[in-house]
Amino acid sequence: MPSPVRVDPDDPFNRELVGQVHPPEWRNPVPKGRYHLVILGAGTAGLVTAAGAAALGAKVALIEKDLLGGDCLNVGCVPSKTLIRSGRAAMEVLSAAKFGIRVPAGAAADFPAVMERVRRLRARLGAHDSAERFRGLGVDVYLGEGSFTGPDAVEVAGQTLRFKRAVIATGARAAVPPIPGLAENGFLTNETVFTLTTLPRRLAVIGGGPLGCELAQAFCRLGSQVTVLHAGPHLLEREDEDAAEIVQRAFLREGIRLFCNVNIGRVEKDGDGRAVHFRSPGQEHKLVVDEILVGAGRTPNVDRLGLQRSGVQYDSLRGVKVDDRLRTSNPRIFAAGDVCSVWKFTHAADAAARIVIQNALFLGRKRFSALTLPWCTYTDPEIAHVGWYARDAAARGLAVQTYVRELEKVDRAVADGQEEGFVKILVKKGTDRILGATIVASHAGDLISEISVAMGAGMGLKGLFSVVHPYPTQAEALPQAAGAYLRSRLTRGVKALLAAWLAWTR
Repeated sequence: MPSPVRVDPDDPFNRELVGQVHPPEWRNPVPKGRYHLVILGAGTAGLVTAAGAAALGAKVALIEKDLLGGDCLNVGCVPSKTLIRSGRAAMEVLSAAKFGIRVPAGAAADFPAVMERVRRLRARLGAHDSAERFRGLGVDVYLGEGSFTGPDAVEVAGQTLRFKRAVIATGARAAVPPIPGLAENGFLTNETVFTLTTLPRRLAVIGGGPLGCELAQAFCRLGSQVTVLHAGPHLLEREDEDAAEIVQRAFLREGIRLFCNVNIGRVEKDGDGRAVHFRSPGQEHKLVVDEILVGAGRTPNVDRLGLQRSGVQYDSLRGVKVDDRLRTSNPRIFAAGDVCSVWKFTHAADAAARIVIQNALFLGRKRFSALTLPWCTYTDPEIAHVGWYARDAAARGLAVQTYVRELEKVDRAVADGQEEGFVKILVKKGTDRILGATIVASHAGDLISEISVAMGAGMGLKGLFSVVHPYPTQAEALPQAAGAYLRSRLTRGVKALLAAWLAWTR
């Protein structure tokens, strides 16, 4: 029987979740012979690998010590985006007057109801990742802590599983900065924030990256007084600067306090709250809050896996070392997902798992670097990106041209009251070859896929311009940006030739 797992708060929805993704009555199978594939970790990478390999006829074992579904289902994408949607709904109500809608005074979010919805929907979606479902797919599911005992064997719950190939898909966890007093006085991460049932009146968010920004805005919209403490010069500094600036302005407009270039000195108890002592350029500050949320990056889960015994090289900060085909230093063992990738996204883990299936079982030679990988930060507006930034081209010494369409010039964005944003497309100079794109829009994550498809298919801006889009939609910004490229081709000489032709054909 697996060790019991509890998810707080202990309510019917969380008990339903646990019953699906770590059933207390579960009995591990007895291994029969050598597995084609043994997978450590049942997050996105592990689940996709297991389901795909089993569907192709492989004998597969899947090991998970905690909750099937990993971060994405339990403490990542599913609960965070559910919470963000509630925050967006609250903002829609509070800003309804600009659309001519009267809202009664005193309208506010019901935080306990918001969090109950998060737990209810998470339990509903948990069925997709359940132990029972994967057993039905033909996968041997083992609940317990797996550890390599050699180059071709893993031990779990007292049983030894031998394999032809193995996949390390143990993911990553929240990184905790070494701030004096932080651990002693308590803090939240993405792994614990969804246990809240009472809204923090005052919330400090340490980190202005994607996670910190998404949750900071959501909690602000749900009624918290939010302060973001960020070590960098501006929010989301890995993103396009123009895009990050729009999000930063939105934060300030919504009432989020922001301190950049921050050095946090210590955390200490202050009455019923916590005092964060920090320095921003030229000034010392003391911030008293009820809760501290840490969003300061991720640490790969490589401990207690017996990697030394397996011959797999790894780094405690960067994770398992893999080549471009996701093979480790032990040719029998592959890795996928957050444990080995700098791209810590669910869809990146999914794509990596598909590569691993081909390369590990069917002599494939697929390369991770060949993927066209988009991503999105789910603030409001969202920032979505694919391919290169201008700085990437500059680092390679490649001349580029950029074509931009502001949403304030797109009819549907104006009608929606969502004019703040843009589509920015980067091409190799003198060609229409798309190198990358950034979109800032209310639903930028939905729009970026069209650029990804174009890049993957080798379609340039001329092809994108020729695609007919329904009117009115915000997606019209894409061919309109492409149209800017075509207009740039109308040089004085080309215009003269066209004029001569038209004159001749009169």
